[in-house]
Amino acid sequence: MTPPTKRRPVGHHHGDLRNSLLRASLELVGERGPHGFTLAEASRRAGVSVAAPYKHFADRDALLAELATQGYREQHHRFATAINASDDPAEQLASFAAAYVRFAAEEPALFDVTFNAGLDKSRHAELASAGDRVAGLLLPVARQLAPAPDAAFDLLLRIAAAAHGLAVFLRQGLFGMAGAALSDTEERAARTVRAIATGDGARS
Repeated sequence: MTPPTKRRPVGHHHGDLRNSLLRASLELVGERGPHGFTLAEASRRAGVSVAAPYKHFADRDALLAELATQGYREQHHRFATAINASDDPAEQLASFAAAYVRFAAEEPALFDVTFNAGLDKSRHAELASAGDRVAGLLLPVARQLAPAPDAAFDLLLRIAAAAHGLAVFLRQGLFGMAGAALSDTEERAARTVRAIATGDGARS
């Protein structure tokens, strides 16, 4: 007679507890926003005990900071790919804006946790570093259009603000819900940024 197979205890996750919690939390962010769940709910979603998260995260903010760090890493990858498609700085920034819109549409939970969690970066060094890497990718491009450091930073802020606003409007359905809305908004973001990048203020 074959002995019954022993079941793994719930929550074992083949030693992948940390990633299981992150995946469960990202699902909850997508459903309720970054402030709409507790660590206990994330634990239940991951199938682990409510004490399990504290083996890896000091509190919920620490877990959200890890997700936001992932968000910045994904942005860096997407933006680097976008700006490497051209040698013209205005076109590079236009491609960045389009990539920003697509990131918001394709990774809404990462977008929300990165920008809407209200995390104090001074408490999360890895998160601050990941954000700085994204800025460090884009500022050299802006400096080609606005050589003075303050002017380059201001230019990048205006471009990022335009891309962010259009991304949020898309998420809110302002441009429609059809599949064409994303590509239309990408093109709108690129046009807007070209106008900003090549305008008189770009070189001030």
